[in-house]
Amino acid sequence: MTKYLVESPHTSEGCLKALDEMLAMGADVLEQYDFGCMVDVHTGWVILEAENESEALKIVPESLRSEARAIALNKFTPEQIKEAHEE
Repeated sequence: MTKYLVESPHTSEGCLKALDEMLAMGADVLEQYDFGCMVDVHTGWVILEAENESEALKIVPESLRSEARAIALNKFTPEQIKEAHEE
């Protein structure tokens, strides 16, 4: 499993519709999201583990999926950073 940051933008005009669609997927889905809407950044973010990008994007309502993206996350060790400087 890979950890993904799923980013789901929407417009201010479509904000309530987006929230309604997320809620329709289940209160447990809505609960996983963090939003920037209250500060006029109309995007929802979720960090989750999934098999692949397509699986990660399933947390986004289908109507919003074309604008969403799933970013595979990783961590770096001190050794990896040192090796990168040596290359």
